[in-house]
Parts: sequence; C-alpha cells; structure tokens
Amino acid sequence: MLPLFESLFNGISIGSVLLIAALGLAIVFGLMGVINLAHGELMMLGAYTTFVVQNGFKILGNPWFDFYILAAIPLAFVVAALTGLILERGVIRYLYGRPLETLLATWGVSLILRQFVRSVNWALVIAIILFCLLFFGGLKIVSIRLDWQRIRNWAIALFLPLCLGIAAVAGVFLGQTDQSFTKPWFSARNVDVTAPAWLRGGFPLGNFQLPYSRIFIIVLTIICLIGTYWFLNRSNWGLRIRAVTQNRSMSACLGIPTAKVDALTFALGSGLAGIAGCAIALLGSVGPNTGQNYIVDTFMVVVVGGVGNLLGTIVAALVIGILNYLIGSGTMALLLMPVETLKPLTDFLTFFANTSMAKVMIFVLIIAFLQVKPSGIFPQKGRTAEL
Repeated sequence: MLPLFESLFNGISIGSVLLIAALGLAIVFGLMGVINLAHGELMMLGAYTTFVVQNGFKILGNPWFDFYILAAIPLAFVVAALTGLILERGVIRYLYGRPLETLLATWGVSLILRQFVRSVNWALVIAIILFCLLFFGGLKIVSIRLDWQRIRNWAIALFLPLCLGIAAVAGVFLGQTDQSFTKPWFSARNVDVTAPAWLRGGFPLGNFQLPYSRIFIIVLTIICLIGTYWFLNRSNWGLRIRAVTQNRSMSACLGIPTAKVDALTFALGSGLAGIAGCAIALLGSVGPNTGQNYIVDTFMVVVVGGVGNLLGTIVAALVIGILNYLIGSGTMALLLMPVETLKPLTDFLTFFANTSMAKVMIFVLIIAFLQVKPSGIFPQKGRTAEL
C-alpha cells in the first residue's frame, strides 16, 4: 500500500501544481471567455518576482531569508495582477466577443513579455518610465481643455511618437554613458530559486518522504481555492462578476460598472497566475520559457473540467495529475503485472511509462473523453450555456 500511497501523493501534488496554474485561467477563460495565451508569461513574472524577492532577502541574511516566500507570494500576485490589468485596459477590452483576435493579441503579448525578460536592463526601465511620465502626463494636462474629446485622437497621434522618440534617445544615451545600464538583469539563462530551510527535505513515511515543498504547494492551492470561492460567492464584487458573466446588458442597466468588473476579473485571474509562478519556482529553475511548460496543461484542465466551473477545474486537475504520474512512473503497469490475463494491457502501459509518452496518453484520453462530453465534466447549464 505504501507505493500506491506514494504514487497517489505524487499525483495529487502534480494535480495541485496544475490546479494552481489553471485557477487563474479558469476565471479569465471560464468567466470572461478570453483565450489568454499570455497566461503562462504571467506565471513566469510571478516566478521571477520570487527570484528577485529571494535575492533581496539574501542581503538581510538569516533568519529573515527563511521567510522570503511569505513576502514573495503577495508580491507575485500584485506584479502579475498589475500586468494583467495593463493588458486588459490596453488590449483585451477592445477585443471582447472576438476570440480569434484575442488569441492572436495575447500570443503577441506572450512573445513581448518573454523577450522583455531576456532584455530588461536599467536603460530600458528608465526609458519606459520616462515615456509613461511624458505621454500620460501630457495627455492629463491637455485633457483639461473643454474641447478635449474633439482633439483627443490628434493629441495621442502627436504625443505618442514624440514621447517614444525622447524615451528612446534617453535610453541610448544612458547605454553609451555607462555600460552597466545595458547589462541584462536576467538574460536568457535560467535562474535558480532556493527554497527556505523549512521547505527542504520531507516528512518520512515508510521508505519514502513527502516533500515539504509539495505539501506547501498543496496547502497554498487549498488557500487560493477557498479565497477565490469566497470572493466570487460572498463579496460584493464577486457577485457583480457573476452578474456580468450571466447577463452583461442587464447588469449595465442595473448600474453595475461592467468595465471595472472586466478589469478586476482579469486582474484577479492574472494575480492567481502570479501565485502559481511563485509555487512552481520552488520546483525547479526559472527561465523566460517557464510559462510555456504549463500553458497547454492549464487549458486542458479548464476545458476538461467544464469552462467556468471551479469544481470541475479541481476534479480535472487532480484526475489528470494522478493519471499522469501513475502512467508516467510505470506504477499502473506494476499494479497490473501480477494479473496474467492483463499482460497485453501491462505491456501497453509499460510502453508509455515515461514522462513524455504519458503526456501523449493523457492527450489521447482527453480527446476520447471530449468526444463523449464536449462541454467537460461539469458543463454550464441554463442561460449561461446558451451565450
């Protein structure tokens, strides 16, 4: 029973990683209908935030370093949420109801974010800050004119190239003045996040250990689930989000600020992606392509569970995680090996007993499942399903 329990725990831990990664996507994709291919990059930003906070706490030394993860989690949420808010206000709000354009736009944003992480340096950051101050400050000053609505487009057309030019010249000048301004912060190489001392090792159980880091991720996932459920079902803004999801026109007629609700929903889903990035940073190195390792799996969890259904997302993540480990580790083949009549099935499962082939098998099973239940485990019902 111990090997079976070990396999179940490892499967649940994999499912927890998938669940915490898919939780934000379940809100953005499920409740808003936005196909956000930049979700993995929001996770990447959360992971890099964890790396930066870790380096900051290294300066403080012990015992403060052992508690850096407690500061990294809320900071990862804030960084990813602000990035998501900027993405929603700048791109997504113009593309609601146009899924293909949303998919292409967020794919482009994901490429930009990955290249930004590879190239970011002090000269680039100063240039971006200077551009924002000049552009938005200039528009704010001009907006006090009584004829602002009439000249708004002309003002943007004038300020945008002018501010971009000034910011670009300032960035180039800084780079030529001091080479340290052009040194990349992270570059394309992966960086390592060291777990605090209290998350190293594991809880001994028989001949194996339950890693503390995995237990921490499971607990963190449960806390995020409880917090998300409470926010969506008990808070005023959560009720507004559900109302807008079910009937946007009627919600607007009742005085609900639908634009603010959209921004808040996207920021919440993005912030949860940041927390997911903080969690996966404890499992391995962090790089510009970290999010791409999870984006397909997270969409898979949301679709199988039923779009917009948190319970379905939980069930799908755990089932996919457990099956992935049981097949990939060869545990399922070992369990069936004593049964002689099932030898062909045992040989078949043995062929898929590695990580990459197990993922192929999971994809095949999901395709077969969606042929039977195309709306997922818990499909939407009523008026929401018709929209």
